[in-house]
Amino acid sequence: MRELINNAIFLLIGVLFFSFANAQEVQIRGRILDKQNNEPISFATVAVVGGHQKTYSDDNGNFNITLPNRQVKVRVSYVGYHEQMLDLSGNKTNFDLLLDPENMIDEVVVKRPKLKYSNKNNPAVELIRQVIAHRDQNRMTGQDFVEYEQYEKISLGLSNLSPKFVNKKVFKNYQFLFQKDDSTATESYVLPAFIEEKVSKIYYRSDPKKTKQYIIAEQRAEFDPKFVDNDGLSSYFNKLYEKVDIYDSNISLLTNQFLSPIANSAPTFYRFYITDTIKTNQPWLVELSFFPRNKSDFLFQGKLYVTLDGQYAVQGAKMKVSDDINLNFVRDLNIELAFDKDNRNRYFLNKSSLGIDFALTDKGKGIRGNRIVYYKDYINGRQQADSIYAGDEVVKVPAPPQTEEVRESYWAGLRHEPLSGAEMNIYHNIDSLQLMSSFRRVMDIGALLLSGYKQAGPVEIGPVNTFYSYNPVEGLRLRIGGRTTESLSTRFYSEAYAAYGFNDKKWKYFVSGTYSLNNKSVYKFPQHYIRASVQHDTKIPGQNLEFIQEDNILLSFKRGENESYLYNDIYKLEYKAEFQNHLSLMGGLSKWKQQPAGVIRYEMRPEQGDPYLVQELNTTEVSVGLRWAPKEQYYQGKLYRTPIFNQYPIFTVNYTAGIKGFMEGEYNYHNFTASAFKRFYLSQLGQADVTLDGGYTLGNDIPYPLLTIHRANQTYAYQLQSYNLMNFMEFISDHHVGLNVQYYMNGFILNKIPLIKRLQLREVFSFKGLYGGLRNENNPTLNNQVYSWQTNSDGAVSSFTFGSDPYMEASVGLANIFKVLRVDYVKRLNYLDHPNVSKWGIRARIKFDF
Repeated sequence: MRELINNAIFLLIGVLFFSFANAQEVQIRGRILDKQNNEPISFATVAVVGGHQKTYSDDNGNFNITLPNRQVKVRVSYVGYHEQMLDLSGNKTNFDLLLDPENMIDEVVVKRPKLKYSNKNNPAVELIRQVIAHRDQNRMTGQDFVEYEQYEKISLGLSNLSPKFVNKKVFKNYQFLFQKDDSTATESYVLPAFIEEKVSKIYYRSDPKKTKQYIIAEQRAEFDPKFVDNDGLSSYFNKLYEKVDIYDSNISLLTNQFLSPIANSAPTFYRFYITDTIKTNQPWLVELSFFPRNKSDFLFQGKLYVTLDGQYAVQGAKMKVSDDINLNFVRDLNIELAFDKDNRNRYFLNKSSLGIDFALTDKGKGIRGNRIVYYKDYINGRQQADSIYAGDEVVKVPAPPQTEEVRESYWAGLRHEPLSGAEMNIYHNIDSLQLMSSFRRVMDIGALLLSGYKQAGPVEIGPVNTFYSYNPVEGLRLRIGGRTTESLSTRFYSEAYAAYGFNDKKWKYFVSGTYSLNNKSVYKFPQHYIRASVQHDTKIPGQNLEFIQEDNILLSFKRGENESYLYNDIYKLEYKAEFQNHLSLMGGLSKWKQQPAGVIRYEMRPEQGDPYLVQELNTTEVSVGLRWAPKEQYYQGKLYRTPIFNQYPIFTVNYTAGIKGFMEGEYNYHNFTASAFKRFYLSQLGQADVTLDGGYTLGNDIPYPLLTIHRANQTYAYQLQSYNLMNFMEFISDHHVGLNVQYYMNGFILNKIPLIKRLQLREVFSFKGLYGGLRNENNPTLNNQVYSWQTNSDGAVSSFTFGSDPYMEASVGLANIFKVLRVDYVKRLNYLDHPNVSKWGIRARIKFDF
């Protein structure tokens, strides 16, 4: 009973204390009006003097602010009006404030605000247009010569971890990793997991234009290379946390383009308000607040601090994204930029900070990362010798070997700002983790899930998604394979697999060996290797689906008749050399034996005599190719790499010659192909990927398997580079030209439709056109010296060349369904009289994107 009374007393005291504490807070609301005409004043500032509490009036002049007590002083201000202090001496909580207009502030003429926002006669818009007009002269690229030292730091870690999560039994041995998060009001923890530092000397020249970066020193916390490609991880993080230049019209972040608030079109997409003047600085500054007109678009909101000295330069910026933005997996994104004067009184970037918090939910666990860059020793106008700018844009200056003690002292002198204790611990903690067997098991499982390969000493077994597949010729197909890693050799790499079909009861296999000629991984830039391979396997003619392996389990599900297969014996010798300018040279020699399977028949129908079947087709080819991808970037994995598309084009040219009489080759021919790819960034209208390709085959009496069998797709997955409603082997040509346009509007239309915009869907459109033909000497209809047209299981001709019209298909779709799914309605526009074709179809594609 006594314990119950004591608990009740403590509960009562707690309630009284809580009520008293809350009673100290005061909620004030009101409306701010123009004293001359009683019109509402939008975005007037209501702020506690000397405190952090601040709010702004809305479009109707209303405001609402919570104060810690009635003893604070509250100031109401708006540029062009006299300030006013709130009288909190009584118990009044609702205020109607009338502000007196001023006439002018420096060079900005202030008109009375209107209820409806308009660019016309708006002093904030006039000011931002002055900033835009002076943009080129204020940015670094507007100067003749610039040089400075740059220190950049990227750090990442798990965020918003609850005490319950941290104290789980599974983390018993990992408590040294967790740090208390002091940036939040709630009790939560972070787990710092990555840090990278880099110090560089930068030189810029305007004519001829060149930016040269000398990396003086760099270091990062590294994981065991057996599980993680640290260079690839670093490249990926640097791509996510790109440099932010406020003077660029579009700012690239998270594979998307955000419109800068000082882009030429900024007044069309943003609302601007003058919310304060800062007269304590020289020169005076105007605080220019900006907000997206549509909160779902790829736009920022925040504040610019603009100088009123005639330069209209940005002296500072604070930006973030709206909570309603159509952006995936990002809980928060903040940018802060600070500028300072150089030796010519121009403003240069002194510090930039980019923070991104990734998460699946608003309150769940996430990954928080920061990229902070400091700049110093900024010199404007000093010309350097041409040798300084010569060569590659990025050069690593060799660093002498250092002991641990010397290295720490060396870095302490290089950093523009010391590391925090938590940041210093990341290096030590990652090293300690590598020694823990439980952590290594976790990394092993993670590598399997992400790459599809299982570590087994110096080799990897996989990929697991190819272990099972099905097709009409082989039936159930089981496969096992693997590849060697750098643990075995940094120069020699091998890959192999074996597969068995339970329907045709035949074994298939593949073996390759690759030798690196530059003592680097053959998967890393710049590649320089020679490779030999032998393959005995099945293939669909013309199939080139966008998966790692063609017998991926997902390709087991196809539409329509798909029994056109070949048994292939391919022997290849390949050479590849990449150069620092991203020009690649390829050469090869191959011997290829094709044997028809399924419904394919290599049938000859001579003018005299009976038709007969050819059991195999033998060719010997030599090839050479060029590829140029200026400024190409990659996400680099341990044993693969994936291009990251940017605004630069990619060109390829290939030539292949068939040689009759050499290594059993049966035909002479010459095949030329070329393609060009370009991504066009359209700012707020999204982006378009455009591919133009063509080919021409010279030679007489060439059978159709050696001509161009155009890429078709009979799966239910949407394929970017294939024709999604074309059947396998449907179109064949010896000359062709093709166009492929993929247009991603990124929600520009759907973001403006009420209710629909809450789904955060994104529009996607595509058009694919293909035109070509067959010369008479290669056309089975006109020449009986080549194989007859392919027929289906009903005996009807199922392969064709083009008529007078190109083949065309188009699609309209919705992307970002559940943040990962794209679904297209695809319409075939012509050649609908061909057998077993689909006039339309629904196709889906999974893609993880921000």
